[in-house]
Amino acid sequence: MTSEQTGTAPVPPRGSHWPAAFASLAVGTAFFALWFWLLPPWLGFHVDTARWRWIATVPSILGFAVALRCIWDFGWTGHGTPAPMAPPKRLVVVRFYRYVRNPMYLGFFIGWIGLWVVFGQANLVAFAVAFAAILGVALFVLLYEEPTLRKMFGADYEEYCRNVHRWLPRMRPWEAARRL
Repeated sequence: MTSEQTGTAPVPPRGSHWPAAFASLAVGTAFFALWFWLLPPWLGFHVDTARWRWIATVPSILGFAVALRCIWDFGWTGHGTPAPMAPPKRLVVVRFYRYVRNPMYLGFFIGWIGLWVVFGQANLVAFAVAFAAILGVALFVLLYEEPTLRKMFGADYEEYCRNVHRWLPRMRPWEAARRL
């Protein structure tokens, strides 16, 4: 198993990366746009003129950039999308996935926290909604995503889990052992 190609599916022919990569980006973009559309005004999102709040755009942009890169990797390397209906056919263990198992979620969380600082106002309802969303994602990962990946990718995924943490990034990228 190399860090670029792991899993059980055969290596696809050259040039076949593009359709899956674009499909993955389309799904990721739709998901991202849906969240902006669903943001209710009662969460307190509005533009504030306080200059210091705009500093939070930096981690927000970086967080969303990480998430979008991960979405691209799902299509390019995994030949699938982040959507459970069209999952990757190959285990994605490249770039940010070599540091942490869930970089897409972490990128989105950092991006949304940055947006919350820029546009939001802290209130009890917003904190409750954010906590519920984080808890929901954590439960989804534990109860659906990880068992599904174990079934799909078996020993490769088990080895990956032993070496890369779910939420805390490693200091150095994990290098998968090469198999013949």
